[in-house]
Amino acid sequence: MSTKVIQSVRGMNDLLPGTVERWHIVESAVRKVTELYGYREIRVPLIERTELFKRSIGDTTDIVEKEMYTFQDNNGESLTLRPEATASCVRAGIEHSLFYNQRMRLWYMGPMFRYERPQKGRYRQFHQFGVEAFGWTGPDVDTEIILLAKTLWELLGIANNTRLQINTLGTPESRAKYRTDLIEYFEKCKNSLDADSQRRLYTNPLRILDTKNPDMQEIVQSSPVMTDYLSKDSREHFDLLCTTLSELGVEFEINPRLVRGLDYYTGTVFEWLTDLLGAQNAICAGGRYDELVESLGGQQVAGAGFASGVERLVELLNLESDNAPESATDIYVAVLGDEAEKAAFSVSEQLRSAGIRVVMNCGGGKLSRQLRHSDQSNAKLAIIIGESEVASGTVTLKYLRENRSQETIDAGKIIDAVRKALK
Repeated sequence: MSTKVIQSVRGMNDLLPGTVERWHIVESAVRKVTELYGYREIRVPLIERTELFKRSIGDTTDIVEKEMYTFQDNNGESLTLRPEATASCVRAGIEHSLFYNQRMRLWYMGPMFRYERPQKGRYRQFHQFGVEAFGWTGPDVDTEIILLAKTLWELLGIANNTRLQINTLGTPESRAKYRTDLIEYFEKCKNSLDADSQRRLYTNPLRILDTKNPDMQEIVQSSPVMTDYLSKDSREHFDLLCTTLSELGVEFEINPRLVRGLDYYTGTVFEWLTDLLGAQNAICAGGRYDELVESLGGQQVAGAGFASGVERLVELLNLESDNAPESATDIYVAVLGDEAEKAAFSVSEQLRSAGIRVVMNCGGGKLSRQLRHSDQSNAKLAIIIGESEVASGTVTLKYLRENRSQETIDAGKIIDAVRKALK
């Protein structure tokens, strides 16, 4: 009787050897850049109370209305797999008094969950890296997080394939006036709106500006723009940001119809885009959320941050020929015989203690077969240990990536010999 094979949940992907090495490149770069800018890591739970996301993201957003993985636990409490992490960072900051009389620079990385139609660059389990800066009201911190992202793209070697768009959503008061006029404008062409836009018209009209429907673009392009509604302070904030970025040589485009899909954004918003990934062209998005902490029960604390999709960064790396993953090992140890196996364990452990990456052959086999395995391991060198090597206290060093003759090395000098050969 055949047993049905169990497969992964649609839109939730395995990361296999050969692929995960690209993730290591991104993760290592993230840790390096956040350390350079003085951001400290925070890790928050995968599951939060549903109310957290309803109050922060907004009841009328697509995420809350259609995309959250929400369930009741055994106590009847409504819980949700986190669809994003900013709200969780704010919740943790309030709960643990991180914002009390101090400023905080935080970063996180991990899986998020949204129930969407899976496609390239958009998955039901996806991963984000993000930064959050709490306690700064001026455009200087907006500049900082944009520069942090730019530095990451440069470190990953993808900067030439990214472009920056920025906008401002102003204050809640100016945005309320804008919202009223936007509704009035779209009402005049209501019959030409698609189903999603008609649904959003009275609940979240700013999201209509973000439509990807090509038939809607002419209507959207003729709509009022938020920059015409800015207060004096909002205008000065945005102008100073633009001036600073220009003086620092950061290229950007002002997109007056750029909005974010989360209700908590105020003031500056931005997106880093690429033209290499098709429809899923945003690799990073963020902005200011100066009222989020207070709306979740904390004191009034300004906030700014962004989130970047790790899958999309990895995909960009895959398109860059100069970013091939480094070999996962340095040395492959081939073993011939029981006595040689004991010596091989000793040599392998010596090399590992010196920080040299070693894969030792297990399971026996002919030398030719073991050398095939050594080549498949992407190791740079092979060490061969057989009965004659055990008897003479030596090992045979074979070059796998260079046209050089193999050498016989004293086993007691193997670390120095390998280090020299790996240079």
